[in-house]
Formats: sequence, structure tokens, C-alpha cells
Amino acid sequence: MSIFDDPFDPKRRLHTGGCACGRHLSAAEHERDVQLQCAAIETTNDEKRYEGVVASAVMRAVFPQDASRRAFLKSVGASTALAALSQFFPLKTATEVFAQGGSIEKRDLKVGFIPITCATPIIMAHPMGFYTKHGLNVEVIKTAGWAVIRDKTLNKEYDAAHMLSPMPIAISLGAGSNPVPYTAPAIENINGQAITLSIKHKDKRDPKSWKGFKFAVPFDYSMHNYLLRYYLAEHGIDPDTDVQIRAVPPPEMVANLRADNIDGFLGPDPMNQRAVFDGVGFIHLLSKDIWDGHPCCAFAASKEFVTSSPNTYAALLKAIVDATAFATKAENRKQIAEAIAPANYINQPVTVLEQILTGTFADGLGSVQRVPNRVDFDPFPWESFAIWIMTQMKRWGQIKGDVDYAGVAKQVYLATHTTKLMKEVGLTPPTSTSKSFSVMGKAFDPSKPEDYIKAFAIKRV
Repeated sequence: MSIFDDPFDPKRRLHTGGCACGRHLSAAEHERDVQLQCAAIETTNDEKRYEGVVASAVMRAVFPQDASRRAFLKSVGASTALAALSQFFPLKTATEVFAQGGSIEKRDLKVGFIPITCATPIIMAHPMGFYTKHGLNVEVIKTAGWAVIRDKTLNKEYDAAHMLSPMPIAISLGAGSNPVPYTAPAIENINGQAITLSIKHKDKRDPKSWKGFKFAVPFDYSMHNYLLRYYLAEHGIDPDTDVQIRAVPPPEMVANLRADNIDGFLGPDPMNQRAVFDGVGFIHLLSKDIWDGHPCCAFAASKEFVTSSPNTYAALLKAIVDATAFATKAENRKQIAEAIAPANYINQPVTVLEQILTGTFADGLGSVQRVPNRVDFDPFPWESFAIWIMTQMKRWGQIKGDVDYAGVAKQVYLATHTTKLMKEVGLTPPTSTSKSFSVMGKAFDPSKPEDYIKAFAIKRV
């Protein structure tokens, strides 16, 4: 018998015997009915299921024999039986206790972050009380670079971390490090990046004129690297032979642009806007103009943490998802800018952060742009995002051989977990875990990743 069966059904057995569910006299009869039962269970919400669990236990205690329970239900009806039962046993309270699940295994946590606006939900959850709301005491730790973030999480110095969305995939596949099963149950931000060029290149807006340029990206396994390479290649520039691309920690990007060590970067904010604010660069292109809705950063944790501390993990993810939902609303953006501006967080002028988060910003070319979705926040980890990332990893030689695109995407981007927890904090998740989209006008079909790679003129495969 399923623990979620209806205890007030006079036809249902609450004790063993007959078939696996206890309702049928034989396994064959059970199999004929199972499909209809599954459909019903799929549409039943958690609260109703838990009510059934508790009520079943009580009914077993009150009526040890199925025959007497059935006779009682047939004589008074299910609704009367439920009302009578509720008078002497607190079903509602017991249901709530059951639904809460186990207690949090570890309340004191360390979460690493890079001081960029992509980490907004992770950062703001600290000063704005989202971690506390979900029963956690979280220390958010500013970290110098992505390699340090990776190493500290792998060494268990951090319980979880702000990571670039390709990093959990790379870690799981052993690209750039030993393979360790890793997860990305939430996307931190979508859009929110830009190609920023040195102010001396105002007259070089055509990418075909960029041969010989030196570019910076935050990390080899980053959306910034893949989007920059994609953009260059679509304009006939080979990113490995016609230009130089090197990894530079985001906090050092503006200084390198000022020192003329690089000609530009595809980087996270606030670096793009800070380059404009300091008068050393201009925004050539927002990343949303390459792929509108692309993921950038993610909330990440090891598979070991997810499985060994499931209640802690759930509470932490709820806090992140909750904060992300708050950040989605435009009316909250100025408040968020003030919360994350201090030195222990992003350490930037509030004006710079407001320009980024509100989408009303100076572009460094003498104009004020109004792009409300310059950056947005959507926690859902679409599996098709992961598949696209892997196509680019393979395209540029970071991974080789056969790749189980769908399998890795499902294991790393925990869309089903996120769906459940989004519902628990009052959000409406998508009904699917994958979707199609376009990058620079080219449609991406997540069911045909190898065909997608083969279609590129410039690649390392």
C-alpha cells in the first residue's frame, strides 16, 4: 500500500495482503489499475498526501481490522468519519509536523562568493535576512577568484558557493580538475554581462577590426568565455589565433584595462559599469544582445553535501530561491543595491550598482541607455542551458569524446529539486526542465547537440 493512499476509502485495505498497494485481491488486478492511480497521485499536492499519511496511521490504530473500518465508513461516510476523527486527534498539527521532515543537520554554514552583481541573491540573502528566515546562520565570504572558489569548495572549506554556471559541469566532468560530482540547483542571474572596450577603441566597433586584441574573461569555464568566443567566431574572428583571451579575476579587470594590459573584456558587472564610471572604457555590447536570457552564475554545492545534509541543503536552496524571487522585482532593485554595496560585499558605489540593477545606465559613449532586463534573476536551472554549455566546451576542445549531454545535465542541474522547492516558497516553476532558445539568431535544439557543434565553421573539434 502506498503511504499516500486514501484511508477514508471503504474499498481500500490499510493492511498487507493481496497486492503491493493493499487495495486489490491480486497483483494482476493491481496492475490493471496502476496507471489510473499514478495519474491521480501526480496531481495530488504535498499537503493532501501528508494528510493521508497521518490519517492512515490513526485509522489503523482506531480500526485494527479492515472489516470494521469499512463497515464504519459505509455507515457514516468519509466526511463524517474525518470530522469525528479530528475531534479527538489533532490531524492538522500532526500533518504539519510530518510535512516539515527532518531537522536541519547543520545551521552554521560558509558560502563563498566573488564580489560581482551576478552573486546578488547569495549576497543579499545575508544582510536582508533570507538565510535567517530559513533557519540558517550563513557566513558569506568574499573570495578573490574562481579557481580559489573551486578549490575551497572541493576542500570543504566552503559548504556551498557562488560559481560560474559552467563550473559545476566542468568539475563533474573532470575538466580543469579531478572529477567530483557537483550540482547547480539554482541559477543566480540571467543576462548581466557586457563586452567592454578600452576608451581608446571608440572607433573600432566592428569586431572584424579586433585582430590582435587582448581580451580578458573571468575564467576558462565561464559563460563569458563561451559568449565572447561565440561572438568573435560569428564575425569571422578565430578566438584562438586572431586574438588573445586570458583569464583575469573580475576585481582586476578595470585595473588591467586602465593599465593598457588588455583591450577589452567580456565580464560581469559591476566591472563594465565601473569602467564607464572611471572613464577608462565603454560598453560595446550587452551580453543579452548575444543571447537574451542566458545564464551566467549559479549557486553550487557538491553532490556529497546535497545527499549527506539534505535538510540543510533544502533550507539553503530555499533561501537562495526566495532571495532570487525578491531580486526579480524592479521595485526592490535600489534597496538591493544599497544592501550589497558595502566593502564586505561588492565594495562599489551605490550609483554604479543602481545603474546596473535598474537598467538605466551611462554607456561611456555619451548616451544613457534604458534596458530594464540588462540583468535579471531566475533561479530555474534549465537542463538545456547545461547542454548548450557542454556543446561549447566540446567545440573549443575543453572536453573530448562522447558526451552524455542529457545525463550530465540532469545530474548537475537539479531542475526537479528546484521545481519542488520553488513551489514550497510560493513560486510557480516551469512545467518542463528543458527549452529551446536562440543565440545570435541561431536556434538551439537541446535534443541535437552534436549537430549543433558540427554546424559551426570555427571550432576545435
